[in-house]
Amino acid sequence: MEDVLDVYTRPLDPRRPLVCFDESSRQLTKEVRVPLPPEPGQPARYDTEYERIGVSALLLAFAPLLNWRHIEVTARRTAIDVAHCLRDLVDVHFPDADAITGVLDNVNTHTRAALYAAFPPAEAKRIADKLAFHHTPKHGSWLNMAEIEFSVLSRQCLDRRLPDQATLAEEVAAWEAERNARAATVHWRFTTADARIKLKHLYPVVEPIN
Repeated sequence: MEDVLDVYTRPLDPRRPLVCFDESSRQLTKEVRVPLPPEPGQPARYDTEYERIGVSALLLAFAPLLNWRHIEVTARRTAIDVAHCLRDLVDVHFPDADAITGVLDNVNTHTRAALYAAFPPAEAKRIADKLAFHHTPKHGSWLNMAEIEFSVLSRQCLDRRLPDQATLAEEVAAWEAERNARAATVHWRFTTADARIKLKHLYPVVEPIN
């Protein structure tokens, strides 16, 4: 936990950008009846019944000190999908960085092993050498600022029925572009000092030596 909190106190370094990475899923649903359009004094009305279409994955990269985020919408969220997103971070989004400081949840797809599952060894090592991973502790995914971005995305963009992956990707891209244009970000305030007070029960108890 303190490792991640220390990372958040570092000043902006364009050569080593901080990028928080996380993933989520979205249930795709469509209307089974045509909604009634709005009328004077009456909002549009939607039937409570809907049809489930499937699930799409959302893979989000968020650079809080650069006011930037990017979301890939995919059919799955396997280690292979994660690996391709990590390669895009290195080669497409931050090609001039010496290394990317990444904060990720502690799950089995968020490791260098994912790169070796997706790419030949030489390519996997090339990408891995550009990534400095810092994992949140078990049950501590709330320390990942990408989760805050997902919360904003859910409230502002995903609070309605989206019938297919193409529509989902289009809506998410529009949200991403608007939020990047506004230079929106997250101002993290929870520090190591706060953790040692408020989360004291999580720290081991050191027994005095007699």
